[in-house]
Amino acid sequence: MNNNKALEYIKTNSIIGIKAGNQRPDFLEIWMVVVRDRIFARSWGLAERSWYHSFVKNSMGQIQCGDTIYTIKAIIPDDINELTDEINQAYLTKYNTGQNIRYSKGIIRQKHIDHTMELIICNVFINRNEI
Repeated sequence: MNNNKALEYIKTNSIIGIKAGNQRPDFLEIWMVVVRDRIFARSWGLAERSWYHSFVKNSMGQIQCGDTIYTIKAIIPDDINELTDEINQAYLTKYNTGQNIRYSKGIIRQKHIDHTMELIICNVFINRNEI
């Protein structure tokens, strides 16, 4: 499967749908960034029932990029410390207008950095138009 379509979608769209595990019926809309052709997301709410904590318990889930749904595996990458500055800059660059500025400055704070996951696209995807 060609991941470039998903990467391009995430680069050019502010809100991307995510579904953690198999217990959630709906997609939650969150911010995601692309760094080194890898997808990253940070938890804003930090709640125990958040998508982040759901992925800690069960790493499989889905992201929705337009009409295409990708199966993903969420991990805490081994090289997260090396990538943190680039991920921070990606958030500040992508979400740099209007009310987003306040949140982009917030999401680069340590409590959110500590809740960063990499989302790895698996080889399965579903085009909703084909269902």
